[in-house]
Amino acid sequence: MSFQEPAPIDLRKYIRTVPDFPKKGILFYDISTLINNAEGWQIATGRLAQAVAKFSPDSLAGIESRGFLTAAPLAMRLGCGFSMLRKPGKLPGETVSFQYGLEYGQDELHIQKDAVKPGERVVVLDDLLATGGTLAASIELLRKVGAEVVGAAVMIELAFLKGREKIDVPVTSLITYEE
Repeated sequence: MSFQEPAPIDLRKYIRTVPDFPKKGILFYDISTLINNAEGWQIATGRLAQAVAKFSPDSLAGIESRGFLTAAPLAMRLGCGFSMLRKPGKLPGETVSFQYGLEYGQDELHIQKDAVKPGERVVVLDDLLATGGTLAASIELLRKVGAEVVGAAVMIELAFLKGREKIDVPVTSLITYEE
C-alpha cells in the first residue's frame, strides 16, 4: 500500500522537546507526539516505507523499545519479517548477544538465535540516532547472526553528535537537528 503525501510537511512540527529529560542538560526529542497524530504518523511511515524499500530488505530489525514502534508497522507495510533487538533477559529461547561500551559503562543487546537467516538482507530501525553507539552495536549483532545489514533508518538524527560517523551502512533519517 503506497501513501501519497499531499504536500511536503516538516515533521518537526509533530516532535515535542522536553528539557532536562532524562537528566539535567539533556533536550529530549519525543516522538510520542508524532505517533499520536494520525496525519503526522501516516506521513512519517510513508516516508520511511519509501526510504527503506529502496534497500530491498527481507526483514527489519527494531532496537528496544522505540525502534519497535517504527520497525513493526513498517515491516507489515513492506511485507517483511521483523526481529527485535532487546536488552538481556527479555527474549525467550536461545539468544545471541553483543556487548558495547557506553560513555560510562557497558550495555548489551540480544537477538533470538533463529530470528535471522544467514544472508538475509536486514534494515535496522530506531527512533533516534545520537552518538551512534547503540545503532553500531545493533549492526554488529545482526552481522554476528549472519545478516547482511543493508541499511539503517531513524526518525530523528542529532547530527551535531556525529553518530552517523560510527555507522558503516547507509542511514536514512526523517528529521535532522543540526544543533
